[in-house]
Amino acid sequence: MALVTVKTLLDAADKGGYAVGAFNCNNMEIVQAIVEAAEKEKAPVIIQASQGAIKYAGLDYIVALCNIASKHASIPIALHLDHGTDMVQVIQCIAGGFTSVMYDGSAMPIEDNIAFTNKVIEIARAAGVSTEAELGKLGGIEEHVNVSEKDAMMTDPQEAKRFVEETGVDSLAVAIGTAHGQYKLPPKLDFPRLEKIKSLVPVPIVLHGSSGVPSEDLRTAISLGVRKINIDTNIREAFCDTLRDEIAKQPGEIDPRKLLAPAKAAMVEVIREKIQIFGSSGKA
Repeated sequence: MALVTVKTLLDAADKGGYAVGAFNCNNMEIVQAIVEAAEKEKAPVIIQASQGAIKYAGLDYIVALCNIASKHASIPIALHLDHGTDMVQVIQCIAGGFTSVMYDGSAMPIEDNIAFTNKVIEIARAAGVSTEAELGKLGGIEEHVNVSEKDAMMTDPQEAKRFVEETGVDSLAVAIGTAHGQYKLPPKLDFPRLEKIKSLVPVPIVLHGSSGVPSEDLRTAISLGVRKINIDTNIREAFCDTLRDEIAKQPGEIDPRKLLAPAKAAMVEVIREKIQIFGSSGKA
């Protein structure tokens, strides 16, 4: 089947009360692992690529890999740009075959964020591409984005209401205590803030920086309106930890397939576990 928009998946998730997993890819093995896990769970899935992933793998390669995966899949797949801050690249993704884009203007004053987001929405909607935006800042590191903990800002519910009203964006990423990268201590999520945001905002809510968030907290967030959950770090950990183990066990091995296959299998299991937590198993 053809790639679908993230909006299509999140509208269904909103009606069903579950979240769709959005998993970051950087190469073929990760794309294969995401799709294999979703197939085994019979779950809809979002494959997303950051600006760093596009720089590494190439936009055309990522689109081609995901189109091939979707062509042979029995579950719906969306291809999403994660944390797009470069307007030119956002437009390239829209033109190049992504079915959803995130414009991240969270570092800007809200007026500028609204203005630039609206420019992206105008172009994206003309191409049948769905949109995501972000309000508030997350701590930690996400590719080129580095926000110190003291500067990390929670999303203001009233600003979220204004932002969605003035843009009509399809989904909104909010800052409620998660962070990008690896956590030193389990995060403390501000559920009353999330509940207030959802009471004022009619579109699906997105939770970034969700690797390392306790399962029970993710389930609570879903019950309060989160419909898209981003996972990257946990996939990288599974891939790299297993690859290091395999190299240590087989120091003389020169066939990359024999080293990468166990790493891919490890990623599949991590992704399946997340899908089960999100409640999207069997929802394809």
